[in-house]
Amino acid sequence: MPKKLDHTAAIAHLASIDRKLGRIIAKVGPCGLQPEETQNLFESLMEAIIYQQLNGKVAATITARVKALFPENTHRVRTRHGLVAGFPTPQQILAATPERLRSAGLSQAKMLAIRDLAAKSLDGTVPTLREAHQLSDDELIERLTTVRGIGRWTVEMLLIFRLSRPDVLAVDDYGVRKGFAKVYRLNQLPKPKQLMAYGERWRPHRSVACWYLWRAAEMKDLPEPGAAGKTERKGSATRKTVAKAKKPSA
Repeated sequence: MPKKLDHTAAIAHLASIDRKLGRIIAKVGPCGLQPEETQNLFESLMEAIIYQQLNGKVAATITARVKALFPENTHRVRTRHGLVAGFPTPQQILAATPERLRSAGLSQAKMLAIRDLAAKSLDGTVPTLREAHQLSDDELIERLTTVRGIGRWTVEMLLIFRLSRPDVLAVDDYGVRKGFAKVYRLNQLPKPKQLMAYGERWRPHRSVACWYLWRAAEMKDLPEPGAAGKTERKGSATRKTVAKAKKPSA
């Protein structure tokens, strides 16, 4: 099992440097961001590809069907629910025909993406888990986004939830942007560049900041973006908040 992370220092820093985010932290309580178990990056990315743009239940069904295509695979993974079938290996994916992979419910695009992932895992483009821990966030993003169907957002989710990288700011994530707009009472979602500039103050704990922004996006007692700016000219709240990124908040 992954080692449980202690976010006490991160919470203290974020609350001291950003009072508005600090109020969300106080309301939500301790950070629940903990690493998910990872056998290797191939399996994590394969699962991410399958789950893209699908309902969780549907994606889980397709994932189980893909695993079932390889009864010769004796690999089993121990989870809290017991031993379950593991993912096929890159070699098994490449040995399977496209038709066989599609029979599990994979779209043409996802089937091609998984085959490309398998090929790049074998040629070393996709590092092993041990190698990944030696690479920087930017190096992993650069290498993994060469895989078909893998974009920056997917790698950032891998960095946060699988590799426990502490300082990832997912500026393209809708939930992060919505949470930011709700916390700072903006008329519209911030642009990624604006969010990146403001988030500089959260270093080196931007992954934890993302987690709290996700929680803020779910809060029913916070106004939706635009609801708090009826008396202000459209966009002014966004510019005002972003402008403050040039200096730390008291």
